Amino acid sequence: MALRFLTAGESHGPELVAIIEGLPAGLPLSRELVDRELARRQAGYGRGRRMQIEQDRIRWLSGVRHGQTMGSPVALSITNRDWSHWETIMAADPPAPENIEVASGRRVSYPRPGHADLAGGMKYGHRDLRNVLERASARETAARVAVGAVVRQLLAHFGVRVASFVVALGEVTAAPETYSKRSSRTDGGAGGTEGPLPISSWWQQVEESPVRCPDPEAAQRMMAAIDRAREAGDTLGGIFQVVVEGLPAGLGSHVQWDRRLDARLAAAVMSIPAIKGVEIGIGFAAGSRPGSLVHDAIAFDPEQGAYHTTNRAGGLEGGITNGETLWLSAAMKPIATLMKPLPSVDIDTGEPRNAAVERSDVCALPAAAVVGEAMVAWELACAWVEKFGGDSLAEMEQNVRNYRDSLRRYIRDETAESGHRNG
Repeated sequence: MALRFLTAGESHGPELVAIIEGLPAGLPLSRELVDRELARRQAGYGRGRRMQIEQDRIRWLSGVRHGQTMGSPVALSITNRDWSHWETIMAADPPAPENIEVASGRRVSYPRPGHADLAGGMKYGHRDLRNVLERASARETAARVAVGAVVRQLLAHFGVRVASFVVALGEVTAAPETYSKRSSRTDGGAGGTEGPLPISSWWQQVEESPVRCPDPEAAQRMMAAIDRAREAGDTLGGIFQVVVEGLPAGLGSHVQWDRRLDARLAAAVMSIPAIKGVEIGIGFAAGSRPGSLVHDAIAFDPEQGAYHTTNRAGGLEGGITNGETLWLSAAMKPIATLMKPLPSVDIDTGEPRNAAVERSDVCALPAAAVVGEAMVAWELACAWVEKFGGDSLAEMEQNVRNYRDSLRRYIRDETAESGHRNG
C-alpha cells in the first residue's frame, strides 16, 4: 500500500480539488481540523487582499463517512470565492460572441521575472501567460495544506507532532536561543545549534505572532521591514524551520537513492513555490565544522533505549529517521509579483515593457511555513504507511505496537539480563 495525492484547480477557477489514495480505513477525520490548518495558511503579516476575500473551507467529496475513512480515495474541494469575478475570463467553455472581449480582457503577455510565466509559456506554447500563472500560483498550496491536514491526523493518532516557525525575514533574524539548543565549542570557535528546543517551549508564542516568530522583539522588526517593503512596492522572503516530534527510528531507507527520506523531504519542500533551498539539521554549517562537532554521539539508557546526545543531523542518518526530533529549514525567495514591476518584454512584439502586475502579497513567509508543515507531514505519512502498512487503522496500530516493542529490545541491557539470569 502507498499514499499518493493529486491536486487540480486554478488560482481564479471555481475551486481547488485534491484526491488522496492509500489512507487506511477507520481513520477518524475532522473537517474542522482541516479548516483550521487552512486558516493558519491564510494568516500572517504581509498578506494581500486575496486573503480578505477567501475564507477557505473544505467539502468532503468522497472517501469519508460519518467522520471516518472508508479505505477508498478521499476527495475534497475548496471553493474559490473570487470565482464570481472571473467566471467569464476563466470559463471552461468557449465564450459566447458577446463575451469574447471580456473573456480576453485579462490576457497576460508581459512575463514577470522570477515567476513561471515566461518558462511555462515557452514550454507549452501559450500566447496568454494567464494559462501558466493560474496554475503556477501559490493558491494551489491551499489544496496541499488540506491534504497535509488530513495526513497530520494519521500521524497525530500515533503521537507525531508537526510545527514550524520563522527563523529570519529579510535581514531580520530571530535570536537562536528562542528556538534552538546551543552549545559552546571547545576549540575556541563560536557555539552552534545542537537541535531544536521542544515544540511546547515556543509553539504558543509562534501561533500568536503575526509573522510566526518565536522571538517577540525580532517579530516587531520583521513587521517593520514588511511595512517598508510595502511602501517601496517591493517584497520580502526569509527562512522557516519545520520541527517534528514523536517519530520512531526506521522510517525511510538507505538501500536506494529514491527511498532516502532526507532526499524525499527536501524534494517535497522544494516543490513549494518560491522555495530555493532546504537544509536538514545543521545543513550547510556542517561543511565548516570538524567531524567531532557535526556527528551526534550515541548513548544508551535502559528506559529510553538508544539515543543521541545532540541532534545536529536533524533526526535523519543515512536517509532513515534515527528516533530523534526531525528538523529542517527552508529558504523562501521574495514573491515575484512586485507592485513596482521589474523590466520585461512583450512576448507579442519583443518590445520592452514592465512586467505584469497581479494582486499579490508583500511577504508570504509565515504562510509558506504552514505549507512546509503540510509537505513534511505528507512525506512522513508516506514513509509511515510504507513502513507499517495496514488496510485498516486497527491493523496499522498493531504493526506499530509490534515495531516499537522491537525497538525497545534492540539494544540489550546486559546488566538487567545478567541479573535476570542470576536470579
